[in-house]
Amino acid sequence: MKRFFIGALAFIGALSVLFMVGLVGLMLLASASKPGVPANIVLELDLENPLPEHTAPNSLAGAFGEEPTTVRDVVEALEKAGDDARVKSLVVRVGQPGSPAATQELRDAVKAFRAKGKKAVAYTDSFGELGNSTLGYYLASAFDEIYIQPSGDLNIAGLALEVPFARDAFAKLGVTPRYSARHEYKNAVNTFTEQDYTAPHREATERLTNSLFTQVVRGIAEDRGLTEDVVRGLIDRSPLLGSEAVDAKLVTGLRYRDEVLGELKQQAGEGARLLYVNKYLERAGRPYVAGGDTIALVYGVGNVMRGKSESNPLSGEQSMGAESVAAALRKAAEDPRVKAIVFRVDSPGGSYVASDTIRREVQRAKEAGKPVIVTMGSYAASGGYFVSMEADRIVAQPGTLTGSIGVYAGKFVTADFWEKLGVNFDTVTAGKNAAMFGSDADFTPEQQARLDAVLDRIYQDFTTRAAAGRKLPLEKLEPLARGRVWTGEDALAHGLVDALGGYAKALELAKETAKLPADARVNVVVYPRKKPAAEVLSELLGQTGDNSEDDAVGVSVLSPWNALAAGTRQVFALGAKLGLLESQQGELYAPMPTPSW
Repeated sequence: MKRFFIGALAFIGALSVLFMVGLVGLMLLASASKPGVPANIVLELDLENPLPEHTAPNSLAGAFGEEPTTVRDVVEALEKAGDDARVKSLVVRVGQPGSPAATQELRDAVKAFRAKGKKAVAYTDSFGELGNSTLGYYLASAFDEIYIQPSGDLNIAGLALEVPFARDAFAKLGVTPRYSARHEYKNAVNTFTEQDYTAPHREATERLTNSLFTQVVRGIAEDRGLTEDVVRGLIDRSPLLGSEAVDAKLVTGLRYRDEVLGELKQQAGEGARLLYVNKYLERAGRPYVAGGDTIALVYGVGNVMRGKSESNPLSGEQSMGAESVAAALRKAAEDPRVKAIVFRVDSPGGSYVASDTIRREVQRAKEAGKPVIVTMGSYAASGGYFVSMEADRIVAQPGTLTGSIGVYAGKFVTADFWEKLGVNFDTVTAGKNAAMFGSDADFTPEQQARLDAVLDRIYQDFTTRAAAGRKLPLEKLEPLARGRVWTGEDALAHGLVDALGGYAKALELAKETAKLPADARVNVVVYPRKKPAAEVLSELLGQTGDNSEDDAVGVSVLSPWNALAAGTRQVFALGAKLGLLESQQGELYAPMPTPSW
């Protein structure tokens, strides 16, 4: 019987190995037999759902299906297609493009495509139907023509930022949020400590909303040949019927999808075919892949945390691990082929210590003679700004949410909650402050004083470094800090960023700071490298890499085999957020309000 079990296990193991080898072989075979680009094409893109900022190096999406199309994929595909005679036009199904900054990045790419003499058409069945689709239409307004099907409507109701306040709910539960922040605009904890907007919180949120709204109105007015007053009036009348949208010159006409595609193929000429943007990029190649000097591209996406970056290959969620991002910056700085580094940051912040680890590598890269250009995505606030502030140049979209130079820390006191349930926690300690961040008791005056000292030190470090990095007097920087979030447009006016734009602008500035000609051919290389599917599968099965620098650059894979442990951690984290478990917060973090746009 023992031999039978041993044999059975050996057989199963052999089958597993054969399966893995076969799977990798099939993927290699598939990648070696890619078709070419047809001679006459209309590019097609589906933006019904927001595009991800970045696909992690350990993603398996490309192995078991199409890899998600990212913002950069679309930007570079349209840049390539603009110079490709085989591409006659672009047609995009518009839905929810994502954040204001992501929408602007796509608008810029479409406008650059059109500037090269190519036609771009947007269509949708309905802009929002009975839901808000202001950003969707804002994107569509950058196209030559806009169509909705005859049954569709145009709902451009404007922008709204909603924040929940739950102080009274916590009080009913017997939970006391005990948080301190630096300073009055650092409103991350107001959800727990307030029941309404404070005056600074309302001031900052109203400014964010009005700044974003002004950008949207201005863009629509310019692109549709209308005045801003007319656009504001149409927004206030929204939702508009399809026929009303046509009469108002917001929409070109009412057509079904097949009619739109049929006309574009006819205009493109005999034998015209539709080809999705991601397929085109895969077949035609990226515009910056061969010849010339190398520009490194490093991503910092997600909440900033100590240790390695983490990515769930199934959900796509990512974190900005200080160890991984710092190692990527370090390797790029040490590579003699690299002339400059473009650092793409898309993060609402996180750990102060982790943020400082990454900031240090930006500083070291500059000291090594490698210019660093930060390009901000949807968010680069708090810790996201901390990792960016010492770059040679910072580029943001007008709608990027950035700044939030400040810090908060604290805990939930839950003794009354547990008392209501008949639960009593009794603690034995060795050390006066051993249970300082425990949830069973409030801070003593001495403990609160120590916490305040920590927050003051962090805030002083943040503002001092930001002032030095931005070359601003501290007395001028400090009023711009205090935890306040700014749009990229306002941040430019205040000197917190250097230019407005996205990938294209960052690459332009990278060439400039590296003293390369503006028309120089460059090779953009992403650090860290994308892991082969076989390596990712190996990690999913529990095998780990060594402790080499190459391994440090990588991303930790959250294996399905660890699902139970990951689920337990998520439940624990939720409990901590609600104050039901012991928790400790001390972060450069700027959680964003719930948007309606």
